[in-house]
Amino acid sequence: MKPSRSIFIIVLIAVNIALDQISKVTVRTYVSTKSQTEIIGSYFTMHNVENKGAFLGMGSDLNPTIKIIVLLILPIIVLGFVTRYLFREKSMDRLTLIGFACIIGGGIANVFDRIVYGSVTDFFHIDLGGVFRTGIFNVADMSVTFGMILILTASFIYRKKSISEE
Repeated sequence: MKPSRSIFIIVLIAVNIALDQISKVTVRTYVSTKSQTEIIGSYFTMHNVENKGAFLGMGSDLNPTIKIIVLLILPIIVLGFVTRYLFREKSMDRLTLIGFACIIGGGIANVFDRIVYGSVTDFFHIDLGGVFRTGIFNVADMSVTFGMILILTASFIYRKKSISEE
């Protein structure tokens, strides 16, 4: 028996949240605050940083009221609309559906941290010797990024198919 579409979506979102929260609890428990541990030399390192802002700490010094609006209320509203769209749009292709579920799961996980802890725990960092360098990020950030990549990929695949069918 094939699980329903709604159950598939809920499981994808829940798995994204669970993976993120398990990784953050592990980091908070076993990695010293503001430490740096080499995983693959200095190219891939683990840290334990509490990010009080959004991407790369942006917004961390905002007025507290503006911060609540921009980092909590607005994301909750957007996540609500995206979740509603995901459940209602039945003609969505599988890649796009998975992409939106990853974005929602990652978004919920980071919003949860902001509500419960007042900040988001970030811990991964990549530095490929100046060729490619990231800020410090977490599993939820990877979920959101992966979701965006899937949606973009799907848009190119299905756009190409619709053009070739015309």
